[in-house]
Amino acid sequence: MTRRVLIHVQHLLGTGHLRRAAAVAKACADHGLEVTVASGGGAIDHLDTGPAALVQLPGLRAADSGFTRLLDDRGRDIDDEWRAARRAASLELFARIRPHVLVTETFPFGRRQLAFELLPLLAAARQAGAVTVSSVRDVLTARKPERSAEAAVWARDHYDHLMVHGDPDFIGFGESFPDAAEIEDKLVYSGYVASGSPAVPGDPGQGEIIVSAGGGAVGERLLGIACEAQAIEGSHRWRLLAGGNLSDEAFTALAAQGSDRLVVERARPDFPALLRNCAVSVSQAGYNTVVDLLQAGCRTVLVPFASPGETEQTLRAEKLERRGLAQCCLEDNLTAQQLAEAVRHALAGPPPPAHGIALDGARRAAELIAGWADDSLA
Repeated sequence: MTRRVLIHVQHLLGTGHLRRAAAVAKACADHGLEVTVASGGGAIDHLDTGPAALVQLPGLRAADSGFTRLLDDRGRDIDDEWRAARRAASLELFARIRPHVLVTETFPFGRRQLAFELLPLLAAARQAGAVTVSSVRDVLTARKPERSAEAAVWARDHYDHLMVHGDPDFIGFGESFPDAAEIEDKLVYSGYVASGSPAVPGDPGQGEIIVSAGGGAVGERLLGIACEAQAIEGSHRWRLLAGGNLSDEAFTALAAQGSDRLVVERARPDFPALLRNCAVSVSQAGYNTVVDLLQAGCRTVLVPFASPGETEQTLRAEKLERRGLAQCCLEDNLTAQQLAEAVRHALAGPPPPAHGIALDGARRAAELIAGWADDSLA
């Protein structure tokens, strides 16, 4: 019998949430499941869902890194009419697919603004006898105690399983979620989810300093500092990769500074290959980027995104630094001189040691979801 899975995912600023959900969906489809991904954010380039279907919900994004305002795909603040239409679209999709497993990405540990849509969706799943799963990354952003308590209650009341895409021997879920003990019986770890590496000819990035800022718009300052740091370091070619959400105006201004030793381009699908071949990687410490770095085993300088209230990347970066897998530079007051010195230090040091961190999260997640689908059919 066909085992059907619906994965609901919402990316608001960067693209990591959707890329991680896509990797899990592809692994599930490869495992023989019939998978549909319902995406509530904008379309992104180079997204590989394999045989899994991708359905676009009415689009939603954050106005800025504070996540205080949510905008529709025309740039307008969402209202109750928009919320009703979005809720109806999700419920209609659920009714059409009739999934045996419903997976919500991040909620209830984030995306609280989507409760108007996801709580009714979870109620529909309960009524239909579907297994409910929360798919959540290794580290959560710090929140008020009452918000953590609320998330724990929602997790207990609405979910059968809480699937953490991380490795407890590296970072335990309780290190960023203080109420983890309240839901420990539902927690299961998949390992880190890698997006996969396409086969590419030649040796792209060989001997270069690769500077990346993820898929979001928040890395513009790092890229600008890297342009200046290249002139100070001077001995290597630097390749700057701008995320798709960086404005065309900002990208054009960066590209105007290009030279034989400074290449500025948009993010590339062969990013994992660039990391395998590079002399040093300079990046933020987002989930997908860190997984790519761990797979590549390259020398690494991390500049974690740390706007007010954002603690996720800093925790992940500090953990990597303690293991000798990276060196960290603080985003606040970072100068080109400091970044150039960090790169020189990385070049002079040994390659990172073997780490043993579980990176087979997509495969393991597919196995778990397949088992839960079987439970639904039993």
